[in-house]
Amino acid sequence: MTLDVYLSVFTLMLISLGINLLALKTRIPYTVLLVLAGSFLVPLSDYDAFSFVSSFQLTPELLFFIFLPILIFESAYNINIRNIKENKFVISVLAILGLLISTFFIGYVGQWALDLIGFEIPLLVTLLFGAAISATDPVAVLSLFKEYGAPHRLTLIFEGESLFNDGTAFAIFLVFLEIMQYGFHGTTTVVQGLFSFVTMIVGGILFGLIMGLLFSKMIEWVKGHEHLEITLTLLVAHFTFLLAELISEKLIILGHHIHLSSIIATLVSSLVMGNFGRYKMSSGVEEYMEKFWGYFAFLANSLVFLLMGLLFTQLSVSLRLTLWPILLMMLVVAVARAVSIYLSIGIVNQIKSEESIPANWQHLLAWGSLRGSLAVIMVLLIPDNLSLPNWNYDFSIKEFIIAITIGSIYFTLLVKATTIGKVIRWLKIDELLPHEQMGYCKTKALVYQTLIERIKQLFEHHEINPLQYETLLAEYQKLYQRASKKCRGEANNSSHVIENLLRIYTLAIQKRELKELFRRDEISESIYKKNLLILETQTEHVEQDRQKLHSLNAYFESWLSRTGHFFRRILFLSQQTDSKELYLYYRTQFKLINKVLNELAEIKTSPLFEFFDDPKALANVTKIYLQLKEKNIQQMRIELQSNKELLDEMNEQSAKSLLHITLTDTIKELREHEIISNKLYVLLCNEMNDPRLSNNEIDS
Repeated sequence: MTLDVYLSVFTLMLISLGINLLALKTRIPYTVLLVLAGSFLVPLSDYDAFSFVSSFQLTPELLFFIFLPILIFESAYNINIRNIKENKFVISVLAILGLLISTFFIGYVGQWALDLIGFEIPLLVTLLFGAAISATDPVAVLSLFKEYGAPHRLTLIFEGESLFNDGTAFAIFLVFLEIMQYGFHGTTTVVQGLFSFVTMIVGGILFGLIMGLLFSKMIEWVKGHEHLEITLTLLVAHFTFLLAELISEKLIILGHHIHLSSIIATLVSSLVMGNFGRYKMSSGVEEYMEKFWGYFAFLANSLVFLLMGLLFTQLSVSLRLTLWPILLMMLVVAVARAVSIYLSIGIVNQIKSEESIPANWQHLLAWGSLRGSLAVIMVLLIPDNLSLPNWNYDFSIKEFIIAITIGSIYFTLLVKATTIGKVIRWLKIDELLPHEQMGYCKTKALVYQTLIERIKQLFEHHEINPLQYETLLAEYQKLYQRASKKCRGEANNSSHVIENLLRIYTLAIQKRELKELFRRDEISESIYKKNLLILETQTEHVEQDRQKLHSLNAYFESWLSRTGHFFRRILFLSQQTDSKELYLYYRTQFKLINKVLNELAEIKTSPLFEFFDDPKALANVTKIYLQLKEKNIQQMRIELQSNKELLDEMNEQSAKSLLHITLTDTIKELREHEIISNKLYVLLCNEMNDPRLSNNEIDS
């Protein structure tokens, strides 16, 4: 039997690989094909030769303690907390108020609708279903959003809502489940339910913060030991989840059981790890993490959606009895989503604390609400023997909720997921911004120009004959001229658009150079994060064609420094910034500006001049960076005048860091080119990183 389970797992993994390839070719959402494939596995398992396929099944424990932490961590790790802060109000309203509206709408309207077709279902059952089905699943939607070019802010809002409403949905689900198990006792039950809901959310946030900071510090302690760093990131998700569950079972204060939301705790710890802990990792590990967790999430989602299809076809409830309730609840769930979106965002737009959400975005949020693994996890946690006094059906409450839940998931996957692309185009959400449209035309012109040069090289090296040369050259010159003509007539203010493209390019240069400085340990973590924050903010301003920032550190001065001063005041700390840190901050900006100016000087003689061929735009951007360079030189002089010994100390530290990274890179390059063996690589690394060993070797 155990062998059948193992064989089933690996067979499902193999099937998921084939489905992934099919999804790439057919452009049908991957999760849709997984569920459909899972449905067809049951008849396949009826044959003796394939009976092992259904041996591995979804269990509440497997989903809850293994798969769920993986899915939460992978989603939250790559979320930029600054973007969450900028959209915190709309995300909070959707994740809490929107989810509550959806839950109670499904509960009350669903009970009324079922009563119309002769199904007398207790209100608590439909409310429990409403809590389970209201949480959205971002897996399929986000991939489609990226494929069709949905705006970054819209994608972020949907992803943020999907992450945070998981915890809200699970908290209210547990409240309703507890009421069903222990009964409703009026005001006392309501107060206890509200208390449990609040403590789960607040307690989960606090515990997640503690765990995230603790594991981030542990990663800092083991930095340089790649396997230990990766292991700690694997542990943070599951340890946070399991410990939150353990505390919820044991923690009693003043006679009250204190519940912590394990989902919220894992989410918060993952956010901390992604926005704080990642900067404490070795550069190689930090780059590898996204692929590492992406694979685990792919594997978990593949198995969950495949097994979801198996689960639906194995239901003991007769489809003949539940078909109409399933179809009816599909409609109720779809309407509830629309109502919750329009009401919630209507409130957000009226309050105007953040940029308004346009109507076409609201329509897409209402339609693009897929349901997935979390809903299945919740309904599987319902006890098999759960019942109510007025429940008079042959099937159990759990079986009924599973049936309508899986039916609703199928509807969102088979209907909504397959039509999201058309809806995005119909709502014109995928329209290109002016700089994107110009970039599109310029890229085509640059590509054709590059191909023309390549054709000439092929002819010069006698790799094509004269006739082939003339034919290919004429074809691509025609395409190049067409693309160039379209570029010239694309924008009314083409110089401004090209200037924006050039500024985005220069900001990207700075980000790459900044990361390299951090990799070489020339700058500290705090300096890296401050500069990265500024560069990312500037990029967003340019992409959205907002007002230009007056300096590289404008955003830093307007938000980050105010926050720092606030905490210094409440902690009674000095308001003076460390001279060494401040000088390093300005010197880092100076290096970034120099890098950009060097690149700008070379553009006229590089293929990129095809892209940035506007002299006015090039002159404007160069002027901006020359002014910034002068300002930074002045700031550095001010700091040096107040501390004349600072420069020598900084230069010495920078030189040592650079020499160390050069040493490591040289040995690593020799190993990669197989000039030295792995044994010699380890030996040399140990000796050269430990002066005592190196000196002993010289003496010998």
